[in-house]
Amino acid sequence: MDLDLLHSFVSVVDAGGFTRAGERVHRTQSTVSQQIRKLEQNLGCALFVRDGRQVRLTEDGERLLGYARRMLALSTEIRVAVSGQQRAEVVRLGVPDDFAVAALTSQVAAFARAHPEARLSVRCDLSVALARALDRGDLDVALVKRDPQGGPCVAAWPERLHWMHGEHGAHAALADPVPLVVFPQGCLYRNRAIHALESAGLRWRISYESPNLHGIQAALEGGMGVALLEVRCQTAGLRRDERLPAPAPSELALCTGREAGPAALALAQRIRQFCEDDLGWTPLRQVA
Repeated sequence: MDLDLLHSFVSVVDAGGFTRAGERVHRTQSTVSQQIRKLEQNLGCALFVRDGRQVRLTEDGERLLGYARRMLALSTEIRVAVSGQQRAEVVRLGVPDDFAVAALTSQVAAFARAHPEARLSVRCDLSVALARALDRGDLDVALVKRDPQGGPCVAAWPERLHWMHGEHGAHAALADPVPLVVFPQGCLYRNRAIHALESAGLRWRISYESPNLHGIQAALEGGMGVALLEVRCQTAGLRRDERLPAPAPSELALCTGREAGPAALALAQRIRQFCEDDLGWTPLRQVA
């Protein structure tokens, strides 16, 4: 496998396009495109779906990405080991958008200052995407929302899910169909909300969809509908509504990757301590 082709492939993914990838690897857009075509020919499959200037991974491309990152990392590790240079440990952290609070960010920043030998990378995304990235080896530590008893973890805490609406949106909970304010498809809260309504025989419709918490909160405060959220997401402008059916339970789990190094494990313990000591959470269970 040509590592140069893999480098260009990963650059296109990370940059979001061929032109920006070329700038990263100091090549022209046409050269990067030729390299991707050569890689696709070697593998016998398409890696990207091209839509104008926008590109997205095919299913085969998504499978290749984890392997490509590991092969490039191993190549770097070999060069460092042979040359005798000290290798910085890369720590990749994933957190849900609605948990990327200032307090946690300050803890992550403090960790970075205390571990100058580590290179920290933080990604905010839906839990389903973070869980896949952790399984592929693209993340070392992740906080993910999931079903209770969802697998091994450093620690897990019960979530407190409530229906919420804006100060003047109480009528939304009684509307037919119920207007839902939701995160994109794949969100655990979205699935819980729809399942709870359908199990109670209530009709629903999507009135507002946003990939970030601030958009959800703004839509609720503006009276766009109701949403199922964790109590940590409640603002002064939101009210809880107990008239709608209770959702199935969920948990927030702190997980580490199979190949997490010492710095990554230290970060996981710091986050666990923050959740339990600073936020006062009582874990459902814990390991290590």
